[in-house]
Amino acid sequence: MQKKEIDALTLRLKKTQDESRSNIIEKRFKKNFLTARQNLINLVDRNTFVEYGQLVIAAQKNRINQSEIVEKTAADGVITGFGKINSHLFDKQICNVALIINDFTVLAGTQGYFHHKKIDRIIKKATHENIPIVIFTEGGGGRPGDTDVKINNSWLDFDTFEIWASENCPLKIAITNGYCFAGNAALFGCADFKIATEESWIGMAGPSMIESAGLGTFHPKEIGSCDMQSKNGLIDIVVKNEHEASNISRQLISYFQGSVKEKVTVANQNSISKILPKDRRRVYDIKRIINVIFDKNSFLELKKDFGKSIIIGFARIDGIPISLVGSNCMHLSGAIDADAADKVTEFYSILNRLKLPLIVLGDTPGFMVGPESEKRNTVKKNSDLFRKSSSLKIQIICIILRKAYGLGIQSLVGGSFKKPKYICAWPGAEFGAMGNEGAVKLAFKKEIEKFSTNIEKEKFIKEKIEEIYNKGTAIEVASNLEIDEVIMPYETRDKIIKLLI
Repeated sequence: MQKKEIDALTLRLKKTQDESRSNIIEKRFKKNFLTARQNLINLVDRNTFVEYGQLVIAAQKNRINQSEIVEKTAADGVITGFGKINSHLFDKQICNVALIINDFTVLAGTQGYFHHKKIDRIIKKATHENIPIVIFTEGGGGRPGDTDVKINNSWLDFDTFEIWASENCPLKIAITNGYCFAGNAALFGCADFKIATEESWIGMAGPSMIESAGLGTFHPKEIGSCDMQSKNGLIDIVVKNEHEASNISRQLISYFQGSVKEKVTVANQNSISKILPKDRRRVYDIKRIINVIFDKNSFLELKKDFGKSIIIGFARIDGIPISLVGSNCMHLSGAIDADAADKVTEFYSILNRLKLPLIVLGDTPGFMVGPESEKRNTVKKNSDLFRKSSSLKIQIICIILRKAYGLGIQSLVGGSFKKPKYICAWPGAEFGAMGNEGAVKLAFKKEIEKFSTNIEKEKFIKEKIEEIYNKGTAIEVASNLEIDEVIMPYETRDKIIKLLI
């Protein structure tokens, strides 16, 4: 091998590094953004990354001279390859990940001909080996400036979106920061889990496409802000910056890599009794209960700004990773509205692939009802939830904390109380087809109408409510084998662990 060839390779590789692109990189630093290669270093375990296609440049040789295109289009705007994440916690064989990291400093992160080919190759290899994929999607859409390409007139002749959106594709985590428009927004939206920094704007078209469609002139920051897209339910986790995005990604991936064998920190289980109010009509913070039952600092919430009457996410219990659904009585008393149904349906749609047991902490009066609710297409959304819930093939463990009414609670546990591996209740829990007052007024309408005074009506209603309530107490329901057990709140953690190990 001649020195000339070695020097040429060394120089080309050097030009893909941040140190050789200081003028462009400086613009990133002024925004307090990281470079693509800095994100790579922060995310992947040291000395584990193998890069694919590092020498690729944009397909624009017939309009830009060779030296300039090498300088300006390093790796054609996307770093791809394989590495490891969390290999200090788990066996190295299960720590392999595929990486796709857009480089906004190269042609604004647009998707060019070789850019697509690089992404396609990594997705196909990851799919074949069933390896998780992490993608950074900052950038614009298609790049018409790749004029070297003579056989793709439509710019639609590539496989990226088909293979990325496919159910055959392995676990997909997308991270975005800055501007994420058009094709890159589609990649972001099709991921299983979507993480965005506060300084993110995500839209199906950027300013140029919007203007060319005759829809007006807009600044990029007027399109799809992080705050808006989080409330829309698009974003799973909002983080402060790219550093935090990488940290959260490693935590998220860890749930799918297995149990942690390190000693865990556990709260005093007796403290649950101080959280749950004695008055059944008062609200409480379900997150406080989650933080007691599960390992300290192990709960990672998803979509917290969307469908707030249900909380979803992942946690660990005695180091064992689990998926979690919990009713949030601080919003709509825990009633499942259209957004909450959408949220849980999307979550359940991927749980079979993740193969983590599901823990349900139930406290709901049922589905949200009424004319205003029906305007949100609740029949369809709630039915979709039933379909996904009933198709779950993973272990389900359900603990009824307080209220378990109507179709709503059934939809969370697979459509039937017989679906879970184990379903129990705390002593103060109550069950019924609907709220007790509504049930009395519906079932005993004729009897109520016979009374001549309001005092008599109220006395009759109160007596019937008490009668129905007593039939639906946790102990009575367990006596009829409708649930498996009634347990004390402080026993919950121990029961779950026994069922999982």
